[in-house]
Amino acid sequence: MARSKENPAACLHRFTGFRFEIVMLHLAMLDCVPTSLPLVHRSFLLVFALVTITVGNAEEAIFNGKDLSNWTTKGKAAWKVENGEIHGGQDGDPKRAGMLISEATYQDFELTFEFQIDEHGKYNSGVYFRFQPEGKTSRLQLNLGRGAADEPVGLFLDEWLDKGDQHDKYRLPKQWNHVKLRVQGSQIEVWLNQVKIVNFADPERLKDHLDPGHIALQTYGAEDHAGWVKFRNLELRNL
Repeated sequence: MARSKENPAACLHRFTGFRFEIVMLHLAMLDCVPTSLPLVHRSFLLVFALVTITVGNAEEAIFNGKDLSNWTTKGKAAWKVENGEIHGGQDGDPKRAGMLISEATYQDFELTFEFQIDEHGKYNSGVYFRFQPEGKTSRLQLNLGRGAADEPVGLFLDEWLDKGDQHDKYRLPKQWNHVKLRVQGSQIEVWLNQVKIVNFADPERLKDHLDPGHIALQTYGAEDHAGWVKFRNLELRNL
């Protein structure tokens, strides 16, 4: 049986997103590398696959666990790092509000993190994504709050797109909660403590929110109460 004469670049493109070991196995099984290439060139091609695929899909710790390097603040909220965690709040003044904004921008990605939040009234926090600090006032947000106060962990953009954990079925009060946020094109998916709570896809509704933007953590007081929110283990993988 004749070996494949598929273009090497096209061959590699089909395996984007796999780890290098899997790519090596598939290349060997499918004979994608033309035999007309000298051995040294074929070896280089496989090394190139390693660099391209690993770098393109590597997880990135967007918080170093030590300080707020690579983040900027907006507003008057108080942000600090303690015990490898980001703490946000109003420092006793419920009128203080603000955001902690990543310096880097992201478009399609998978973000994982853990959070704890105050259990007072409508106090809530959130994670903005594809966030534009200037210009747009309509912003995508993964809300983080209490379903009992109609502020559930869910997807918000001017209005609720998906109330997610509306009845606080999966969120653990004053404990660490694990979140995975997956954003690709006009599809947004959210898992809370390993349970999928949001699966939203609407190209028309999100047509103005597809460009790269920042990740922004948010906090503000509510009902004259200065609340708090904590984040840790923030990791992001570009898709």
